[in-house]
Amino acid sequence: MTSAREEILARVRTHRPTTPVTVPRDYLPDLTGIDVVEVLVDRLVDYKAGVHRAVAATLPEVLGGLVAASATVVVPPGLPPEWLAGPVVRDAAGAPLSVEALDAPGVTVVTGCAVAIAATGTLILDAAPDQGRRVLSLVPDHHVCVVWTDQITGGVPAALARLADPARPLTLISGPSATSDIELNRVEGVHGPRRLDVIIATRG
Repeated sequence: MTSAREEILARVRTHRPTTPVTVPRDYLPDLTGIDVVEVLVDRLVDYKAGVHRAVAATLPEVLGGLVAASATVVVPPGLPPEWLAGPVVRDAAGAPLSVEALDAPGVTVVTGCAVAIAATGTLILDAAPDQGRRVLSLVPDHHVCVVWTDQITGGVPAALARLADPARPLTLISGPSATSDIELNRVEGVHGPRRLDVIIATRG
């Protein structure tokens, strides 16, 4: 005998919309002819993220300055070793760091990025080797993310099209963790890093 739960799930699986879903054109921002790098920077600053510029040659210096005061610097398994000159703790697949270790005072995590969306000021991490497990960017108090200028897209559709594998677990980051109560009192760090620093880097 079919249970009510099984019947409902069967209906959900077989349901097909009668009309196609379309997104109104005026809902999507027109960024034609606009510098998407500057749009992303503007959005990140508005979200109270720290924004820094670098080229490939100066990336280690910029990163070193941002993590200098950290008690521990954690990196995902595939982060290029030449990015950081100082000691780091690498999150290994065979011996992953615990939540308690990542939540300790003074921990900074440094990651790469899969793609960035200028229109929304959003960074997308997809658990690639230079980004690691989702917990790495969600638990430590300070997150430093490196975004190459050629990873920046104008809007959401273009960003999703750039993902190597949309089935990977995605983390969407729009500024440091923040929430507001009914009186609009802003509180940071409740459900993620209180500090987000983004390095906009140019290759070559």
